[in-house]
Amino acid sequence: MDVLSLSRWQFGVTTVYHFLMVPLTIGLSLVVAWYHLRWYRSGDDVYLRLTKFFGKLFLINFAMGVVTGIVQEFQFGMNWASYSRFVGDVFGAPLAMEALVAFFLESTFLGLWIFGWGRLHPRIHLATIWAAALGTVFSAYFIIAANSWMQHPVGVRFNEETGRAELTDIMAVLTNSTTLAAFPHVISGALLVASTFVMGVSAWLLLRRNERLPRADLDALRKAMRGAIWLTFAAFVVVAISGDFQARLMFEQQPMKMAAAEALCETETGPGLSVFAVGDVSDRSGRCEVWSIEIPGMLSFLATHTFDATIPGVNNLQESAEVAWGPGDYVPPLAITYWGFRAMIGFGAVPVLFGAWLLWATRRARTLPRWRWLPALSIAVVLTPFLGNIAGWVFTEMGRQPWVVVPNPDGLDAVRLLTADGVSASNSVGLVLTSLGGFALVYGALLVVEVALLKRYIKAGPVATMPPPSDEGDGDTSDDDRAFSIAY
Repeated sequence: MDVLSLSRWQFGVTTVYHFLMVPLTIGLSLVVAWYHLRWYRSGDDVYLRLTKFFGKLFLINFAMGVVTGIVQEFQFGMNWASYSRFVGDVFGAPLAMEALVAFFLESTFLGLWIFGWGRLHPRIHLATIWAAALGTVFSAYFIIAANSWMQHPVGVRFNEETGRAELTDIMAVLTNSTTLAAFPHVISGALLVASTFVMGVSAWLLLRRNERLPRADLDALRKAMRGAIWLTFAAFVVVAISGDFQARLMFEQQPMKMAAAEALCETETGPGLSVFAVGDVSDRSGRCEVWSIEIPGMLSFLATHTFDATIPGVNNLQESAEVAWGPGDYVPPLAITYWGFRAMIGFGAVPVLFGAWLLWATRRARTLPRWRWLPALSIAVVLTPFLGNIAGWVFTEMGRQPWVVVPNPDGLDAVRLLTADGVSASNSVGLVLTSLGGFALVYGALLVVEVALLKRYIKAGPVATMPPPSDEGDGDTSDDDRAFSIAY
């Protein structure tokens, strides 16, 4: 393998690993803040238990996310120096905002929330967790704005003397149409991850530890599970609506990605969307060798909201790209984009189906069926929205290849950069391979640590995070409550 391939693998591996933590951190911060608000307003001990139990799991995940996220920014200078020189003036602005505004807001108020139990006024303590949750949302927005600029560069000029893209309008970058479409999709996807996590963990505890849990924990987990089911439904609806808007925008800005999502080789009028294919979808000679189950006219509808639109195929778009930018292969890896698009949708739908089944299974009784395989299924379902989110990002990033900065059809032609031109010229194969191996070992160890910690505290249940009963509520300053806050 060459330096380019290894550098892409390294960035891809570390990014996918980091993104295991990101959606759960964003979504769970909002869920925990909501539980805290319900407890503050009602005084119901059920919500206090849920706040502290899922708050501990949120903090474990947040810590791992911070550790693995730091590596991402260093790679821009180490492995992608040419890219950094080209876009640094633009890309640095939203990244600086994320670090200086969002991350400090997030980490500062999260610290106040952790150690504020029994020390801060209840209303101020509630405000700290909401400030931290909003910090995670702001952080996501700035990162999405940076990534969206790579998908659709706006608000810049091209300096011919330096050969760099230079920022001219930060508001154009922050209000990029691609950003505005991607942000609700990412946040609703994060809520889908968090709601499935709460639903699956609650169901698992109710099934495996039903006879050993205190009555208060049973009540809390039942309420958490049913609330998470409805949140799963709501999040999926927003994911679908925002995804539909993204699809139309993608057709306008990156028609090659739209064609690659269907492995549409030749231009067609009113093409359908294949649900599943048998054959080599990467064969660009046409569809004749691929058998698929197809929804008639659906690709046309996704692209334009009409059933008779003409959708250009990858071969025709390749010819146009060669005329515009010279010889080269401008087609993304079709197998990855085709199956990534379907994995994103398929894995995202699993929690909705499982949640609907849970509602049906508990329609007459509040207890879950005592089937032997159900606990394992509850945990397996938790993994599916993670896989859906990862598949979505793989599709988004691989679908724009071979570009690292995709040409804007309505922008400056010079503001574009091939992935091959963004890699650091001074790196050697041995250097990148060594660092890739080192990251794989460290990240593997971190994964073991996180899974072990989550498993330990999930098994313990909400009761393990609760101090002895107190008549003072949030104002209690007992040693046990202080011990709990430090143990966070």
